Amino acid sequence: MRSHRRSRFILLSLALALVCVTQAHAGTLVLPRAGQVGLAFSGQGGTLLSSGDFGKEFGTGGGIQVQLRYRMRFERAMGLTFGMLRLAAREPSGLESAAFDSTQGSPPARREQLRFNTAGVEFYQLFDTRQPTTKMLSAGFGLVQTSARLSDGDTQFPKAGDGFYLSAGAGLEKFVWHSLAWDLGARYMAIFHDGTMNHDVQLHTGIVFYAAY
Repeated sequence: MRSHRRSRFILLSLALALVCVTQAHAGTLVLPRAGQVGLAFSGQGGTLLSSGDFGKEFGTGGGIQVQLRYRMRFERAMGLTFGMLRLAAREPSGLESAAFDSTQGSPPARREQLRFNTAGVEFYQLFDTRQPTTKMLSAGFGLVQTSARLSDGDTQFPKAGDGFYLSAGAGLEKFVWHSLAWDLGARYMAIFHDGTMNHDVQLHTGIVFYAAY
């Protein structure tokens, strides 16, 4: 519950900040060009489909995401993405699991929350880059570090270690003031871990700023 409240607070704060900036400043837009780097900060929500070792046990949650985007020629871009997502257990579960080592933790403890830390590379195809709203399609890959929070406060790690992911997504940048834009997107992640595939669907919203030089 605490992580859900924190996620809602982050998303609401970002939305209010964007509204204030939009209303307070109706200045000239400065659209990014090839060679510029953008920094995006977003709140995100995600859900695991009920398949795979993780999806059978954990459901929905929220987190944060930070991205670096480098604009290239021919309406393309590439970047680095770092994210943290905390997913609540569908039901408090015991220590017997195909994904987790049953020897960790004390017997009465239950897994209450799954945490994904991700780091990866994404490639973008952009559309309407000379318009105030830029659309994009993305594809990427990266590493996933996984851990579970137990009811006794301990942390449990999967016996197979880290995994990796492949992703595909779509989004837009809506420029509202100079080089500041509202960043909105959706992404599907196929997470491969210990020979199984988990399916994660994410939505994110936040702001992105392109440095001028």
